[in-house]
Amino acid sequence: MRHTIPFRGHPNVRSLHARTIEITMDGDLTPSGDCIIGVGAASGCGGLPEDIKNALRRDGARVRITLSVDGHTFEVEGRGDRRLELSHPGDIVVRKSSYVCPRTMAIGCNAASDDIPREMVRSLRDPGAAGLMSICVE
Repeated sequence: MRHTIPFRGHPNVRSLHARTIEITMDGDLTPSGDCIIGVGAASGCGGLPEDIKNALRRDGARVRITLSVDGHTFEVEGRGDRRLELSHPGDIVVRKSSYVCPRTMAIGCNAASDDIPREMVRSLRDPGAAGLMSICVE
């Protein structure tokens, strides 16, 4: 099962957080949002299709998130969980930990924003950069 969410870059993308990666529907980003890699996303967790939400809520579901921008790609693997609310209207967060809140889409991930290659982060700092978050749930 697949779903793709477009987002765009922002000059304040820092991508320094050691435990999470986030995209947001918000149009602006302050430097303190060090896990946020993209703004202007087409949806948050609450806007995901119901079939994707149901798949993500299966304990042990394998989740592969592929981030793409300007010819760069970065892949993150994590898992779903029955506790996922998937209700936040504007944010999507993937986490290394097992913490769950309305913004959480995947837990137990093998990478965070500080793992994204710096060349890709430089591309994400361009407000004209068109990024994609592709979600594959097995």
